[in-house]
Amino acid sequence: MTRTTRTTGTTRTTRTTRLVVLLVAVVLLGAVGTGSVLHAVHRSGLRDEQQADGPTVRAGAVSLRPTSGRRLLVRNLAWGPHRDEIATVPADDPQGPRTASGVKCLRFHAAAGTGVCLQAVHGALEDTYRAVVLDAHLHELHRFPAAGIPTRARVSPSGRLVAWTVFVSGDSYAGTAFSTRTAIADTRTWAVDDNLETFRIVKDGRTYRAADVNVWGVTFADDSRFYATVATGGRTYLARGDLAARTLTTLHGNVECPSLSPDGTRIAYKKRVRGASPDAPWRLYVLDLRTLKETATAERRNIDDQALWADDSTLVYALPGDYGSDLWTVPADGGGAARTLMTSAVAPAYLG
Repeated sequence: MTRTTRTTGTTRTTRTTRLVVLLVAVVLLGAVGTGSVLHAVHRSGLRDEQQADGPTVRAGAVSLRPTSGRRLLVRNLAWGPHRDEIATVPADDPQGPRTASGVKCLRFHAAAGTGVCLQAVHGALEDTYRAVVLDAHLHELHRFPAAGIPTRARVSPSGRLVAWTVFVSGDSYAGTAFSTRTAIADTRTWAVDDNLETFRIVKDGRTYRAADVNVWGVTFADDSRFYATVATGGRTYLARGDLAARTLTTLHGNVECPSLSPDGTRIAYKKRVRGASPDAPWRLYVLDLRTLKETATAERRNIDDQALWADDSTLVYALPGDYGSDLWTVPADGGGAARTLMTSAVAPAYLG
């Protein structure tokens, strides 16, 4: 009986000890876990403010009608929770802290309180795409299905018209095995011309028809006139578009992705140059619309973008960067030198 009592007491003592050890371990693990979670939350909060080796990006309200000075909007490419969101900075401080909107776009442009945002919709089997028209507070007004991968977007100076180009087949302008689709929509009536290839092409003063016509890269003069690239027969042309007449009239050869200057007198564009690699064929040029004189800019690298005029004398365009693309700037008159404007950004739009 005495031995039995001793054994039972020893067993109870051992069990009690194990329970205490287990409880202490649970408390310690809980403390470590709580600390890890708080540390992660803290670091996440920091990422909301400061990207590693990149710009400061914070969530906030973004408007297409700036109330305090001129602003620059971009698709933010800095790594972190706000990557691919439309973000804004003061135009005179492009490397400063960015305010991210929460709206994600693959391509974007805005003018006069209207934005166009080209988005991917990820499906179980394949992605689809859409063009979303945004109001001044980046709220959706209307959406249109897009036939392929987004590549170009523009809004007319008044904000009434929006245009977008997508790749229907292929994913690069460098080769010949691609097809585009370009649309223009009216934000008052929501009427849409969903394929500018149906417009009458006027080439060398006569109506031109061919099965291989492609149209891309709209830039607006106003709410009835625009410019775009027309490609056919292995060549590209600058064409002037007339929405009312539904015509595209060729003006000058070897022009791609035109961009009209604010004063309406010049076109910035990418031009294929002799001797360049087939994978990197373009240089940035400016065309005087009155004289059709071409001026090469000081940017000597390959430009695969639709440049934007920051003002009547300065061009902005994208080049490959560490996180996708960086924005660069160069004078439009052929002088000066190219310089970095903004890292980890693409698809710029100036407001104000």
